[in-house]
Amino acid sequence: MSADSVRAFFSTHAPDVAIIDQGVSTATVNEAAEALGVVPARIAKTLSLRVGDAVALVVARGDARLHNGKAKAALGAKPRMLGLEEVEGLTGHPVGGVCPFGLAAPLPVYCDVSLQAFETVFPAAGSRTTSVELTPARLAELTSAQWIDICTLPEEN
Repeated sequence: MSADSVRAFFSTHAPDVAIIDQGVSTATVNEAAEALGVVPARIAKTLSLRVGDAVALVVARGDARLHNGKAKAALGAKPRMLGLEEVEGLTGHPVGGVCPFGLAAPLPVYCDVSLQAFETVFPAAGSRTTSVELTPARLAELTSAQWIDICTLPEEN
């Protein structure tokens, strides 16, 4: 059902975007990068976070790490990762296929500025084997995302 909700989302909002089904697991950043033949940083991972009483999704480049201080300042509270069962229940997507498209319920989406280093990035598309290729600007536009700076990159750690 999850990949179907993503297909429906794109058929309505961006029929020009093709869903890529690699036929192999892309559930982790490294698996996705290998399957797509790109560096891990170009994988746009979606983090499911509880911020106070709210839930939000943050899309960041594959090699970025959430910085608690920056996140608390930008989001107003210290974020916590959702548990596995909670993720699928709130997003409608299985862990390894979580993306900001075709959500089970509306959730605020944020794009970390780390994505802007690339011409295109590859977010998941609702299953552990599917993804799409989008410019960071198009990703933010399609999801009504707000740009924030809450991650650090490997060279900053």
